[in-house]
Formats: sequence, C-alpha cells, structure tokens
Amino acid sequence: MKPRFPQNVFLFGRYSYVRRFHQSSRRNLSSFINHIRSNRRPFSSTGGGSGGGGTGDSNGNAFLLPGATVATILMLGALHGRRLYEDKKIEEKRERGIELEFHQDVKASFLGILPLRSISRAWGSLTSVEIPVWMRPFVYKAWSRAFHSNLEEAALPLEEYASLRDFFVRSLKEGCRPVDTDPRCLVSPVDGTVLRFGELKESRGMIEQVKGHSYSVPALLGTNSLLPMVPQGKDESEEEAVGDKGDKSWLRVSLASPKLRESISASPMKGLYYCVIYLKPGDYHRIHSPADWNALVRRHFAGRLFPVNERATRTIKNLYVENERVVLEGVWKQGFMALAAVGATNIGSIELFIEPELRTNKPKKKLFPTEPPEERVYDPQGHGVKLEKGKEVGVFNMGSTVVLVFQAPTANSPDGSSSSSDYRFCVKQGERVRVGQALGRWKEG
Repeated sequence: MKPRFPQNVFLFGRYSYVRRFHQSSRRNLSSFINHIRSNRRPFSSTGGGSGGGGTGDSNGNAFLLPGATVATILMLGALHGRRLYEDKKIEEKRERGIELEFHQDVKASFLGILPLRSISRAWGSLTSVEIPVWMRPFVYKAWSRAFHSNLEEAALPLEEYASLRDFFVRSLKEGCRPVDTDPRCLVSPVDGTVLRFGELKESRGMIEQVKGHSYSVPALLGTNSLLPMVPQGKDESEEEAVGDKGDKSWLRVSLASPKLRESISASPMKGLYYCVIYLKPGDYHRIHSPADWNALVRRHFAGRLFPVNERATRTIKNLYVENERVVLEGVWKQGFMALAAVGATNIGSIELFIEPELRTNKPKKKLFPTEPPEERVYDPQGHGVKLEKGKEVGVFNMGSTVVLVFQAPTANSPDGSSSSSDYRFCVKQGERVRVGQALGRWKEG
C-alpha cells in the first residue's frame, strides 16, 4: 500500500520558505538601516532643535525604524495616488463643459456605516508618533511633494517638528500672509479653495452644497443661532437694524431665549452673505480672524467625520450639517458674524486658541441626531471675546472646510427692493485664496 501524505504538507513547505524569506528580508533591512546610521553624524543635544527633540541619543545608538513611520509614508502615497486620479477625472469633465451634480453612490452609503470617528482617532495617534530626527526632512519633503506644500514658509527648520501632526499644524514665517488693512473689506480666514459664495436670499437661508442639493444655514449654525431672521410675511423694515450699535436688543433676546424663533417660519434678513472655503491636506491649516469682531457664543456639534473633498460634496447629503464642527458667532461693526469650522476624516480635531480646553472627536460620544450641541456663552452681557483681524483663532489637524456667514452693508434700489448691495465679492468660484486676502469689499454709504 502506498503511503498517504496530507495535502497540506506541500503548503507547510511553502510557508516555511516564505517565513525564511521574510526573516532574511528583515535582517537585510535592519543591516541597511544600521549601516546608514553608522555613517551618519548623530545630532547633538543642542543641534537637533529645541522645539522637536529626537528619539536617538548623542552617542548615535541604532534603533529600529518605527512601524508608524512606514505606515505614514504608505498612507501618503495612497492619498497622493487617489488625489491625482480624482483630479484628472474632474478636470476632464470640466474641459468638456460638464457641470458636476449631486449623485449619491454606493461609496457614500458605505462610508455611513464605517466607524470614521474611531478611525480618525487612530490616525491621529499614528501621526502623533515622534519621528527620528534624521528622518523628519525626508518624511516632510515627501508630504510636500505629494500635496504641494510650501516648506519655505515654515517658521521652524524641518528637524524641529517632532511628528507629522506637529508639522501639519505648523505656523508660518512672519510676513508670509499679509493682511489687507482696508477697513471696508472682509479677509479670508484660511488658505484654501473657494467652493461657494453669495447672498442668502432663499427662504430659510439655503446654501448650495453642489448643483442639485442645498443645506440651510440655521441647520449648520444651530437652532439657537443668532442669525438675524425675519418671519415670513413680515416687512423687513419693521425689524431692528442688526448693525445699529446703539440698540442690541436683538442680541439680548437671542442669548436669553433663543428658542423663541424655532417654531417661526423665517428667512434671513437682507445683507447676509456666505463663503465656503475648502482646505486641502497640503494647505496651511491655521484659522485666522476675518475681521475685527467679538465672539459671543461657541457651539460644538459632535457629528460624523465624513471626508469633505470635492467628491464627498457631490455624493453625501448635508455633508457640512452631518459632520462634527465648531461654530463661533458674534458681531462686528456691520452686524452678524459666524465662522463654522467643519471637521473631516482623519484626526477630526479642531482647536480654538481662545478656548484651549475644548476637545473635539472625543471617544464614547453619543451621536443621536437630536443631541443638542455643547454651547458656551463667552459673555452674557454681549461683549464676548475680542478677535483682531488677521490674528490666529484656531487650527485644523487635517484637511477641512470653513463656512463664513456675515452681514455686510446693503443699499436699497430705487424701487425699494434689496437686490442692490454695496458689498461685492472679489473672488471667483474655484479660486485659490490665502489668509488675509480680501474676499469682498463695500463702498462708503
């Protein structure tokens, strides 16, 4: 009788070969890395930069390449490849004169069941891992090539950014972002691409997310928003002027009992404008003040963390309303002002310099649709926190979007309608803007 052998004997042999090959590869990689470090001059305790520090000591002892760094490099390559592919497809459609419309697809539905908040926290922990000092320039230059970042504007040498997260939220050299000092203009709070802008004219204050789908400003800012609204059927001339510095009763009523307007069908007052700016991963990610104004209220909406790229705006309904966001509301010399910082997939962290204790994308957070936002009133008397034009307000820890809603001077046309306004935007849809650049101007009345 011929002896029988199990069918998996051959497989075991193959697996043992693969295992030996894997062990051999690891030895070769370790030898290669140790050889590089043995020929490299180690950083001294004072030469590596005071801000970042390093994981190696002054004696040049060898250490293994962190797996987090390898994963980071692979992630950068995958993101870069995806971005190039999507940009190419979008550019081809634009060249053919095809206007992109809203269309929910399978991927958008799939994203809805993924634990994107947990994934974002994991990615945040990964990017917070300290990178060896000698490797930092290579990692950050790879990032800049993939996402077109300008490393010459960084305030510190590359070796001083201890992690990818520190590099991502880096500040810039003095003078890199000059601020338009014209008192009759509003400046961009971020570096990014202008997606949408205009005047709020429709009922309930609708902003077009993409052709075929819109979302309401009250839903974005919250039902307790200070947004000046006029009940439908009521003459706007009967409303108090929001920009009247001598009478702020509208503000006192809003802060004291904001739910009085929830059941009223209303539309925004005339002279309210909006501007939506998208920040790509390679953009400078600090948020600056668009004007001299007083922040009165902060709201934190603990929502989802969908991506906010161009494809997501075309496939996910109410993207900015669904996502986690931090809203600042207040007043400036022309009336109402609101800045909504919308979070996105990967980290999903938004920080405010005026409120360092604020934490976003917290674990074990209940995510019911009816859950009210966390709200903080900075000053019930109506003074709030003063923010100066062009000064830093906060920071994104990954690519995201800012929605600016504000009131500007409006002049009535001869027939009494409000179609004519003194305020004029000086940007175009799809245009790249930088911090301090004027978004629009108005003439003296």
